[in-house]
Amino acid sequence: MAHRVVLIPGDGTGPELTEATRRVLEATGVEFDWDVREAGADVMEKHGGNPLPPEVLDAIREAGVALKGPITTPVGGGFRSVNVALRKELDMYAQVRPCKTYPGVRTRFEDVDLIVVRENTEDLYAGIEFEQGTPDAEELIRWIESKGGKLRWRDAGISIKPISVTGTRRIFEFAFDYARRNGRRKVTCVHKANIMKFTDGLWLRVAREVAAENTDLEFDDRIVDNMCMQLVQRPEEYDVLVLPNLYGDVLSDLCAGMIGGLGLAPGANYGEGVAVFEPTHGSAPKYAGQNKVNPIAQLLSGMLMLRHLEEHEAADRLEAAISEVIREGKAVTYDMKPSRDDPTAVGTSEVADAIIEKLGAGVRA
Repeated sequence: MAHRVVLIPGDGTGPELTEATRRVLEATGVEFDWDVREAGADVMEKHGGNPLPPEVLDAIREAGVALKGPITTPVGGGFRSVNVALRKELDMYAQVRPCKTYPGVRTRFEDVDLIVVRENTEDLYAGIEFEQGTPDAEELIRWIESKGGKLRWRDAGISIKPISVTGTRRIFEFAFDYARRNGRRKVTCVHKANIMKFTDGLWLRVAREVAAENTDLEFDDRIVDNMCMQLVQRPEEYDVLVLPNLYGDVLSDLCAGMIGGLGLAPGANYGEGVAVFEPTHGSAPKYAGQNKVNPIAQLLSGMLMLRHLEEHEAADRLEAAISEVIREGKAVTYDMKPSRDDPTAVGTSEVADAIIEKLGAGVRA
């Protein structure tokens, strides 16, 4: 029976990436019933200025699974991130970003195999902000001062950082369950509890409570700045990292840099009964329509989707085919060549063709 999956092409280079991924996923032999839905800047005029139409959300709720291309987020103005809106509207509280080195990728690190689990709904990304100079900001500052707090300067914008027991418990329960189901050995809580005792302190306390209920897996914790140093010194000591929203965003890019860049970093967002799979990089609109960008992160996101759909054998074959194409280094995009102006670099669709050929040849891990 075919898996019903909502397919959101995105904008910029998103349509090229999702089309390449659709072809490769179908080449695994798994059957899909694609429900194509549009979101992003390109559809705002059709939907009264809304880059995330309600029918897209309804389709994902109904299908339970979506594969999404990157969507442009304006910097400093315009609409808020569609990615963030999706996570909030569907309460996709857990973001998973595997970071794994593949032979053939130029990187300073070898044998990296980490999973970053990021809490998606709270922390400074909750969107509770007060603009500098507004009456609301002035009122909040007066309230803070009435409670004994003091700002160094009163001409400040203010963001609120909520971290709850409920949100923390469910992300750590998810992380331990994900680690167990995927054969991982250790969960590490990342925090700044030495300074932010009532937010990150709560995060660490609840993490330890959940760890005490899951003693079949190892558990430790690291202060976030120390964690950054540890990752570049001895990444082999770590396995599953669990972080609040902001730290998770930052460290997942650090880990992506360790494996060769965002072009190799897949992503998944999970909620109760819904999961959306997407690459972690942006939409690169300046390359749109040029058949130039690297599809590997989108393809690996598709591989994660196969595992979620319990198509494990197909997922293993796909990962092996991707790994072999990377190892050979022939049918790869310009960013994966020794020189970025290498004339042997191929385009997005040609990478997909090469992986489809490997799938047809029965490449195995």
